Amino acid sequence: MNTRLANFLSVAFHPLLLPTYLFGVLFWLVPDLLGVSSLALSAQGSLLLLLFLNTFAAPALLIYYFYRLGFVQSLRLETLRDRQIPYVITVLIYVLSTYLFGWRFQPISELAPQIAIVLGSITFAMAVVAVVSLRWKISAHATGIGGCVGAISGLFVRYGDFHLFYLLVGSVLLTGWLLSARLHLNAHTPGQIGAGLLLGLLVSVETVFVFF
Repeated sequence: MNTRLANFLSVAFHPLLLPTYLFGVLFWLVPDLLGVSSLALSAQGSLLLLLFLNTFAAPALLIYYFYRLGFVQSLRLETLRDRQIPYVITVLIYVLSTYLFGWRFQPISELAPQIAIVLGSITFAMAVVAVVSLRWKISAHATGIGGCVGAISGLFVRYGDFHLFYLLVGSVLLTGWLLSARLHLNAHTPGQIGAGLLLGLLVSVETVFVFF
């Protein structure tokens, strides 16, 4: 894998973008499993935009603000020190987003409580990453993509919707490319990649089987 492709994959599948991708494909393929099948396509699009603003735009803008202030030295978050503030900010925003989608945004919280459940599992995994990152550089990319694969595989096993099979195969292939990219860029060791992947898989699979 060349460096240009590795950088592209790392940016295109940044951990903050993965929730939007996951919700987007699930809205499209299995809207009934997330409770959004009764919504018009335009409403689903608006909901996905709202999720994007909460899970990517808000934390990204705040992280950039702290970067401009000098509290974060690099937007690549290559050091443990650089990761502390961005991870705390992201976790707090995700906690707020989970609360809003689970209790405050009506009628979404009643029609599609599964959205808050998925957000809650993502928030929990990110909180673990934030705590571990105080001492060790666990891979957030691996945690995020592992969470996506775990959620898709859990839903496929539990509900047997064949639409999810092709999505699962594609997500596994993407996982291999993305993790290879992180290793190629020397962003993480194999152990940090493996730990992140395992964390994401375990949290998402357990969430599907316990709460769905």
